[in-house]
Amino acid sequence: MYYKIFFKYFFLIIVSVYFFTSCQTNILDINLSFSKVDISHILLDSSLNIRALEIQDKKVYNATSKGEIYSFDTNKPDLINVDQYSSQIDSVLYPNFRSLSIVNQDVFTITIGNPALLFKNGKVVYREENEKVFYDSMDFWNDKEGLVVGDSVDGCISILITRDGGESWKKLDCSIFNKRLSNEGFFAASDTNISIVGNRAWIASGGINSRIYYSEDIGKSWKIIETPIIQGESTKGIFSIDFYDNKNGFAIGGDYTKPLENISNKIITNDSGKTWKTIANNQNPGYRSCVQYFPNSKGKSLVAVGFDGIDVSNDGGYSWKHISDEGFYTLRFLNDCTAYAAGNGKISKLHFK
Repeated sequence: MYYKIFFKYFFLIIVSVYFFTSCQTNILDINLSFSKVDISHILLDSSLNIRALEIQDKKVYNATSKGEIYSFDTNKPDLINVDQYSSQIDSVLYPNFRSLSIVNQDVFTITIGNPALLFKNGKVVYREENEKVFYDSMDFWNDKEGLVVGDSVDGCISILITRDGGESWKKLDCSIFNKRLSNEGFFAASDTNISIVGNRAWIASGGINSRIYYSEDIGKSWKIIETPIIQGESTKGIFSIDFYDNKNGFAIGGDYTKPLENISNKIITNDSGKTWKTIANNQNPGYRSCVQYFPNSKGKSLVAVGFDGIDVSNDGGYSWKHISDEGFYTLRFLNDCTAYAAGNGKISKLHFK
């Protein structure tokens, strides 16, 4: 009898702890489902313009258009540290950052525009001068190998690779790519046109042509894959891509000059990006700059953000619900239901439920 009472109360304690610590609303249902969001602002500053955000070890990093790196611990969000980057050699006092990576304790970011300056912990480790240079996004496979992607220069897209933890970077020779298009570019709207899972990487181009650059060997070889997303003009195409695992991925975009249009602006794959199909066609959301899978959602739950608000899907992207008019450029998850987002004039915490 005493054993029965003990196990009864032990079970109740476990269930209580679960409900207070988990994002899931039903202990018997392991599929996450979201329909609302609570937003609390960490920082409001009209001078801020943030399109790059990363989270590591419960620390949030933000790169601004004025060469600043904002960082804070999620347990102490009121204690915000600000590092100002610059290059006196290049006479660049306020570099414009739109991409960011955190590897262990190392902070990497690169400027848009000429000259391109890639910083590691405030020190320039790569420099490139060209009137057409424009780097859009960066990510790492591991603590040694990473990549940066940029628009076409001299008829070829720009991809930088590091194999030594970011101490040195080498630009891939154009001969490695087949089916090259001289007017192909990328969007620096949210630092999310690269997705990496294991040794694989997917890079989404946009504009006149919107395709997927795919590597399954840490950037040593590449395949170029056509997509059905809306394209053909410099303002259209894929703006953001995310893979839940090495098979299932989602990409979103549209035309940022016509944000309400929702025709062919969402595409999905379940074969590692080899083929893509449009999804939720003629359904909202329209243009969005960032899409991310909810962690531990079995690839069923996604969130998309843009300057017109926040939308979620709980069925893999086949249908969507608009849950907020609050605009953001980019977003990253801390856990299953909590994310941090940034945009024009703000850094905010988002709790989904």
